[in-house]
Amino acid sequence: MAAAVAGAVAAGHVVPAGSWLPGPRGLLLPGLDGRGHPGRVALTFDDGPDPRSTPHILRALDRLQVRATFFVLGDRLAGRRALGRLMAAEGHELAVHGWHHDRPWWPRPVRDAVETRRTAELVAGVCGEWPLWYRPPYGILTGGRWTAARTCGLRPVLWSAWGRDWAAGATPDGVTAEVLRGLRGGGTVLLHDSDTVSAPDSWRATLGALPGLVGACRERGLTVGRLADHAVRGADRGHGSRREPPAGAR
Repeated sequence: MAAAVAGAVAAGHVVPAGSWLPGPRGLLLPGLDGRGHPGRVALTFDDGPDPRSTPHILRALDRLQVRATFFVLGDRLAGRRALGRLMAAEGHELAVHGWHHDRPWWPRPVRDAVETRRTAELVAGVCGEWPLWYRPPYGILTGGRWTAARTCGLRPVLWSAWGRDWAAGATPDGVTAEVLRGLRGGGTVLLHDSDTVSAPDSWRATLGALPGLVGACRERGLTVGRLADHAVRGADRGHGSRREPPAGAR
């Protein structure tokens, strides 16, 4: 009996993490893949905010007249609330990436629930409205993390194209080429505005890639913007008005 229970717990923890695989996810879970309006591309950044790099990303986006979605870490945002408020004031969207950037080797549903709620409440306090989105660190969406997100009223979303901008030796041209290789209309792009858990100074490749990447999207007739404007399949609408946390989320 104990073995059966342990097996069920392990399966509930591990099986949802299979959604990390981009091929099956794109076919079976287009909403989780970030698929939205075919005339748009959602631009997203993970792992910030970082006072060394995020302001540079913000200035580049402002020059390009693009607003994006930033999946923030609670332990980063907690000491950088003014930067978070600036991001929101400039029209960018803050979403939940977790409190710490760690891998979920073992089931820990209580900790997942506490840390996800804690981060969502922090984002809400900084932005003045409850966040819409959740993306787990490393894109590993375990059963506990999925449940924690949905209990907080957050919509889990991963990505449909990435730039591998976290790697040592990443270059602007390489990041741009990697994104465009997998990007189609309606896709969601994963980039990083911090090198907190990436190769040192890798964010500079991201920064250098932005003009060419946005330009290439526009040449294809695609509008680049936030997830909130992307009409992700199955997502609850709520932007444009003050969002409140679901009952029991506080």
